[in-house]
Amino acid sequence: MTRHTLSVLVENKSGVLARVSALFSRRGFNIESLAVGPTENPDLSRMTIVVDAESAPLEQITKQLNKLIEVIKIVELEGDAAVQRELLMVKVRAPMADRTQVLQTADLFRARVIDVNTDTVTLEATGTPDKLQALLAVLAPLGIKEMAQSGTVALGRGPRSMSGSMSGAGTLRPVDRTA
Repeated sequence: MTRHTLSVLVENKSGVLARVSALFSRRGFNIESLAVGPTENPDLSRMTIVVDAESAPLEQITKQLNKLIEVIKIVELEGDAAVQRELLMVKVRAPMADRTQVLQTADLFRARVIDVNTDTVTLEATGTPDKLQALLAVLAPLGIKEMAQSGTVALGRGPRSMSGSMSGAGTLRPVDRTA
């Protein structure tokens, strides 16, 4: 299995997320990461879906996705052709004796301190999944009390955009693997 990141432009309507995720579920694919949010166009949302799948079955899924009327465009974002980030918020045990180590670790990983109290420090970090896993590995011996991590969000590099050449929302577009 190989990891694929799909960027999917959809109409901003209720039920679209359920229909898209159901397609993956029916085919037996586990979605590793799913992030959905607004775009520069209030009528559209962008889904960033990360899935482990072989190329042939993934192509079948993208063809099925294209059949959904609410799906405008699908692009597979590959490696260096895209910028991908996740958000991590982590609450770490940090009594005064360990506080300096937590703050130095935060600085090393360019994490921001977003909350401090007598027993804990909460950090916010963005980056690749590997960077965030490395941060967690360093913080683990100190005692992670709680954490929340977003799904991957991604954009293609360069001047092209998924929605820049659209002439009409609702028109089905083929999978564009060149973005």
